[in-house]
Amino acid sequence: MKASLFRFGINLWPPFLFAGIHVTDISADYRHVRVELRQRPWNVNYVGTHFGGSLFAMTDPFWMLCLLQNMGSRYFVWDRAGAIEFLKPGRGVVSTEFKLDDAILDEVKAATASGEKYLRWFDNDIVDAKGEVVARVRKQVYVRLKPDARAQG
Repeated sequence: MKASLFRFGINLWPPFLFAGIHVTDISADYRHVRVELRQRPWNVNYVGTHFGGSLFAMTDPFWMLCLLQNMGSRYFVWDRAGAIEFLKPGRGVVSTEFKLDDAILDEVKAATASGEKYLRWFDNDIVDAKGEVVARVRKQVYVRLKPDARAQG
């Protein structure tokens, strides 16, 4: 799917739309994504800061999506685990970026070449408008070469 169409669609997807999550940029090759969480009266917690679930959700699908788009249909790619560490109250607009480079793709391809599963951790800092880290998110992605792809060499 073209990245521009994906961006349009995900920004209208109700879980993101109503949480205030907005994809502001996605490169045509799915190697760079920028996501914002905009504070609204309906997406704050009891003490008036960003709801932690929304902070985590803004990072949820993107490492898996970027890898899936770049690895191709010969691979299984799934989210496997995740963790979030809250460092300071998040207020206003917060953002995070995902950057997938050739070194990561080469690492994943090499680790899965024999058909073994590979579990790769990715880290994201969620920052506020001042660039201060509000939360740190870790996501683990499962990658494996499909059996029929191994047979084809």
